[in-house]
Amino acid sequence: MKSKMPPTPRSRVNRRDFLRAATAAAVAPMIVPRHVVARSQTTPPSDRITIGHIGVGRMGGGHVRGFLKMPDARILAISDVRLETLERAQGAVNQQYGDSNCAVHPDFRELLARPDIDAVVIATGERWHPLIGIEAARRGKHIYCEKPLSVTLAEGLVLREAVKKYGVVFQWGTQQRSSVNYRLTAELVRNGYIGDVRNIMIGSAGGSPPKPEPPETLKDPPAGFDYNQWLGPSPYVPYSDVRVSLTWLFIRDYGLGCLGGAWGIHDLDAAQFFFDTDDTTPTEIEGRARYYEDIRDVPYSWTVEQKYASGPTVIHMDLVTAKRRAKQFELGGMASLVTGSKGWIWVSRQGVKTEPESLAQTVIGPNEKHVIFSDDHKQNFLDAIRKKAQPISPIAAAVHAETMCQQSAIAMQLQRKLRWDPKAERFINDEQANRLLSRAIRAPWSYAL
Repeated sequence: MKSKMPPTPRSRVNRRDFLRAATAAAVAPMIVPRHVVARSQTTPPSDRITIGHIGVGRMGGGHVRGFLKMPDARILAISDVRLETLERAQGAVNQQYGDSNCAVHPDFRELLARPDIDAVVIATGERWHPLIGIEAARRGKHIYCEKPLSVTLAEGLVLREAVKKYGVVFQWGTQQRSSVNYRLTAELVRNGYIGDVRNIMIGSAGGSPPKPEPPETLKDPPAGFDYNQWLGPSPYVPYSDVRVSLTWLFIRDYGLGCLGGAWGIHDLDAAQFFFDTDDTTPTEIEGRARYYEDIRDVPYSWTVEQKYASGPTVIHMDLVTAKRRAKQFELGGMASLVTGSKGWIWVSRQGVKTEPESLAQTVIGPNEKHVIFSDDHKQNFLDAIRKKAQPISPIAAAVHAETMCQQSAIAMQLQRKLRWDPKAERFINDEQANRLLSRAIRAPWSYAL
């Protein structure tokens, strides 16, 4: 991949002197103030895992704030396509550490080239996740990557190959695995407390008839925003404020909307977690959907059924449809309902409800099946780096949950039942469907390792 990460024209980012000065300060010898050492209490500066953040906006800014609280980590650098976002995140880091050592890199490749960074947090849009992740792995950086994994499955498979080839730790940002609600549900299901599992219903976001987006007004990108870099490998289209607002989540060139990154990926990953099927995926898929009809072009209402060869079925729906199908979804917002021969479990970030009710108070015994214990997703990532261990959301889990999203989208697009070969990671006897597992990307970017 050395020759495949081409130079990108600099954005219309101004205040270059500011950027050069900030970067120069960061690569100078770092002197950690005494009060920072006191705050960590247990981890001397030389033993901390050094981190670079790529994408520090809405989700990425939250990750910056989260890792700033970790006494065994130190943020050295940040990268983003928006100058204003870079300055805001840099200020937060420097204020927390009491110095001015945090570097800013408008081009993520500059950050990845730094030998003093151990790990990166990737919180860009998913169109960028594989490209940045591949280059990070090639340079030996451990990776905490937000979900979804990719825009198409083929891109995610290359990232998996890179993680394996270069031997880095990869933690996917499906943090529900590190919550007590989802840990309890997984252990109840795996230990047979609800009997033979029949299905899991997922009530994702979405479902209500959409209000139309305003028409695009095409214009030049604002100063301080590298729009070409924002688009990355996706097709070039002229800039508009609507496109780069949160509306981008619902444009197929960048993602799958509520079916994927805007919520669904969380609970599809949870289904895999409950069933202990991180090494495989469903083999039969069919579904139907209603689509947005403006700049957005992904489903807003859908039902997809995905059946595993081992028996259970995942029924993934928008929340409006889910509430019509099962009364338990009236208990709260986005959630999963696991039904077995002996009872059911409704689980969300807000809590767990069960039938029989006593199940929710179950204490899993020491000799029963347990999942990896994690009550802090970021700390689990840091611990995995130190111990050279597998984190709770590894690359295999990421690829197979992403596979479920892509299976769903393609089955609904083609409006027919599809069959899947989990070993070949291809649809069976359906080349039209298989062509939709990949896409051409914009030159000069490439997924070559």
